[in-house]
Amino acid sequence: MAATVRDVMGTVAIAVTMDATFTQLVETMRRYGVGAVTVVDADRRPIGVVSEDDLLLKEIEAGGRPFGHLSRAERRKVTGTTAAELMTTPAITVTVGTPIRDAARLMHRNRIKQLPVIEPATGRIVGTVHQGDLLRVFARRAEEIKADVRQVAERIGIDPARLTMEVESGVLAVRGRVPRRSQVRPFVLAARRVDGVIEVDADLGFDVDDLLISPPMV
Repeated sequence: MAATVRDVMGTVAIAVTMDATFTQLVETMRRYGVGAVTVVDADRRPIGVVSEDDLLLKEIEAGGRPFGHLSRAERRKVTGTTAAELMTTPAITVTVGTPIRDAARLMHRNRIKQLPVIEPATGRIVGTVHQGDLLRVFARRAEEIKADVRQVAERIGIDPARLTMEVESGVLAVRGRVPRRSQVRPFVLAARRVDGVIEVDADLGFDVDDLLISPPMV
């Protein structure tokens, strides 16, 4: 079963309210050793995030220079003094049931290193998941990964004894034969979902080409 955010998240919800000051934001980041904090409303629902970049922008641009080169959102941050004015919105969140791989994609796509975790029913923050938490999943031992891939093969009706596997830097190289050609694609797709597998290099033969369409008899 694929790991979810619940398996790796921290149960400390690193968050501040909308009226938190610049100084309080800096102190919170230092106290918890994080590069961003979630901003929550009165019901503890995430509405935005203040990052180190947001705070640095204010410091870099402070000094009375014209703000014509900045976007409207950046001008708001430069002149802001509270979390509500400094934050980036909307907050990008995950739930406890979000697959690790999906959370990693969100971080990569949005160039962020942590995500607030919310309770699906209420939308309230219940924890935080960091990039380092996710990376632990992708650092599994090769034998653990291969054992999971063998179970995948068995579920699809493939004899694992007919396969050879090697794992290096998250790439699974699998060679061998399967009973039917139609099993190749489902097996590769399922193997990619195994925790610790980043990509699959498959070279698989088959005993029966059950995808071959015979010409109609005349």
